[in-house]
Amino acid sequence: MTVRLLTNIGRLWTGTDLLSNAAMLLNNDRVAWVGQASELPQSLPGVIEDIVDVDEVDNLGGGLVTPGLIDAHCHPVYAGNRYAEIAMRASGASKVEINGAGGGVASTVTVTRGTDPWTLCNSVRERLRHWVLSGCTTVEAKTGYHLTRDGELADVRLLRSLEEEPGMPRLHVTFFAAHAVPPEYFGRPHDYVEAVGSWLGDAAQAGAEGVDVYCDNQQFTPDDANWLLTAGRGAGLQTHMHACAKPRHGAVRMAADLKCTSVDLLHETDEDDILALAKTSTPVVVCPTTSLHERNTPPVRALLDHGVPVGLGTDHNPGQSGSTSLPLSISMAISMFNMSVLEALRAATVGGAYALGATERGVLAPGRYADIVQWDADHEGAFAWAYGLKTLRVWRGGETIR
Repeated sequence: MTVRLLTNIGRLWTGTDLLSNAAMLLNNDRVAWVGQASELPQSLPGVIEDIVDVDEVDNLGGGLVTPGLIDAHCHPVYAGNRYAEIAMRASGASKVEINGAGGGVASTVTVTRGTDPWTLCNSVRERLRHWVLSGCTTVEAKTGYHLTRDGELADVRLLRSLEEEPGMPRLHVTFFAAHAVPPEYFGRPHDYVEAVGSWLGDAAQAGAEGVDVYCDNQQFTPDDANWLLTAGRGAGLQTHMHACAKPRHGAVRMAADLKCTSVDLLHETDEDDILALAKTSTPVVVCPTTSLHERNTPPVRALLDHGVPVGLGTDHNPGQSGSTSLPLSISMAISMFNMSVLEALRAATVGGAYALGATERGVLAPGRYADIVQWDADHEGAFAWAYGLKTLRVWRGGETIR
């Protein structure tokens, strides 16, 4: 058993409370005690008989400390890039023009399918390391760029294996074969939905924790999404949904009725959607970089005012957002979504944990994981200023990984 004391914490956001002059006791990979330094217990039953006998003491120099951040929406498993497509879009090219030039999701699928597993694994490993270095100790990692049974299941296994390596974040693996209709199923989306449904049990056995579906009038319909998510729940998977359709399609209300684990993006929504989410306490995940790209902002202020739980994501993906920095997303959420600093921090910690059903993370409290970040600042207001606040130290399960 290893007992560590983190002391001289100037500002501590626990995920629920903001403390000054704080301290923490860590017992192996868990938080044993947290509070004001002046109230530090001299002994802790079952942990330590005398505070002088702690194994390690870290003086954090009056710095700012938070729980490890949680990126609740991203797509890190892919090969290649789409820089040319992005340049076309920036010059005003339409989606039809981009697809006609060989761009879009299908282009990433082609490159990813043609990349050997070793090269793909190395690329994903490098990306995940960027999340840790920027303060993310948990990352929701979606598959979705193979769009075949064997490829998608291999992606799940890849992610599970990487999570066990030193210096990696914890992963919430989401099976996202229903990202798009692959070329071989062109004109037969219903057949592909049925195929994906038949893979869900295998995905759970391979280590997936959730299933996602891209619900849009140009991808999968709310009926498709309802069927797949219900099947996923039957296979023991948590349910997530890219809710990109306009309100008249009813996707968000369907997801609320289904009580999905999370409903994400919400660039097209209305008051009825908000009320449905509030009634069922269905969590929402918003991604500022994607909102900036889409030039369409979800009604985050209204969601918060109605008590809807909100998480935060980078939506890292090859076609829109290359960011792996959730601190940047925090800064953008404050400026774009009219969130306070603490509301944005809450979304990036306990909100993300709630949206992933990961109750042992996102809050620094006795019994929770000791996933902790010390920031290069002495006040949480720095998140609104830095646009990508830097980390000084990162702990995963009490062990320093930066």
